[in-house]
Amino acid sequence: MSNSSQIAPKVGFVSLGCPKALVDSEQILTQLRAEGYETAKSYDGADLVIVNTCGFIDAAVQESLDAIGEALHENGKVIVTGCLGAKKDAAGDDIIMKVHPKVLAVTGPHALAEVMDAVHIHLPKPHAPFLDLVPAQGVKLTPKHYAYLKISEGCNHRCSFCIIPSMRGDLVSRPVADVMLEAENLFKAGVKELLVISQDTSAYGVDVKFRTGFWNGKPIKTHMTQLVTALSELAAQYGAWVRLHYVYPYPHVDQIIPLMAEGAVLPYLDVPLQHAHPDVLKRMKRPASGEKNIERILAWRAMCPNITIRSTFIAGFPGETEEEFQYLLDFIKEAEIDRLGCFSYSPVEGATANLLANPVPEEIREERRGRLMQLQESISKKRLQAKVGKTIRVLIDEVTSNGGVGRSAADAPEIDGVVYVKPPYEPHKKLNVGEFFDVTVTAADAHDLWAEA
Repeated sequence: MSNSSQIAPKVGFVSLGCPKALVDSEQILTQLRAEGYETAKSYDGADLVIVNTCGFIDAAVQESLDAIGEALHENGKVIVTGCLGAKKDAAGDDIIMKVHPKVLAVTGPHALAEVMDAVHIHLPKPHAPFLDLVPAQGVKLTPKHYAYLKISEGCNHRCSFCIIPSMRGDLVSRPVADVMLEAENLFKAGVKELLVISQDTSAYGVDVKFRTGFWNGKPIKTHMTQLVTALSELAAQYGAWVRLHYVYPYPHVDQIIPLMAEGAVLPYLDVPLQHAHPDVLKRMKRPASGEKNIERILAWRAMCPNITIRSTFIAGFPGETEEEFQYLLDFIKEAEIDRLGCFSYSPVEGATANLLANPVPEEIREERRGRLMQLQESISKKRLQAKVGKTIRVLIDEVTSNGGVGRSAADAPEIDGVVYVKPPYEPHKKLNVGEFFDVTVTAADAHDLWAEA
């Protein structure tokens, strides 16, 4: 029998968790495709299922365990990877194997080689991989017009509420030439928005002492500012956007703001602040103080008035007093964060914050979260209302019978608001997914905008 007539083995895939885990999933799927495996659309159509898990908070752990259980019930042959695979219980036992002893193999996050080894054991690869079937940009789980670009793994911080370093390890920066090549392949494939991600984007290159790499014959340091500058120049060739996520407010971030003011990079910063009171930040073991953060935000707005700042905060962290929480509310009033997510503190097994004195009762944690989000709603409503009557550029994500749904420079996919766009009046023009349109904003609420093309 010839190789071409062999039936390719099919692998089902379940991807949970954050964009960084999604990139891990894309890398595994790309390798599977490169080796001639096919992707199954359902459990019963798969010869084997891979589940990429999340293990950050209790709810994510339970969701991952449920997904593994469902895959075992529906298919029976399951390989598990991801952050939950690196977690142990208090006795030092593997959490996944304890709950689901029938899984075939368990690996931690960012474990492409180990996952493929397990696949080869339990589902031998075809003899003739069709390498020409794999696009240069790899297999993507996002829509064709946007993609995540992961520039590093792990984190050097030891925040007391977080267990990511114990699961993903210390910071490991990708070679700058590899990052640039992936970005170019994505743009060539039609990606119109590149979302730069890592655990700490600002720390890119710290682990390799910012060593010099090369791209197109030019030297580029493994450093956030030089990487972002190079990405902005590459994006300009393709008329695409570059959006920055997980940016800690270190001083060198100030050098990126002029690029945003010029329009070379989207005027958008996702800055995970978590709190504002110095004492709470100290207990959290965060790398920046609240006073410096407000100064930096005001300076960024002075350099680039149309910058959008997104952040996340934790309400009810152990030991948080009412005064400290009120300090956080006052900070948010002054900073006027554009896009804000807030979580009530959730004890994560293995986090050192669980050992802190004076834990805040759950009902108070939730009440404080509600108060913070109520304040944020009024801030967001005011800032979005100021956009009514202005012309903005949107990237269309979806076309509907009523027009389209798009996002502006202020809106990252999945986590921020959207722009509902009425179709153009001209009969020869129409909205298309993955295309940019200039629209006039006609209305706003606390989360979204409405506009006419």
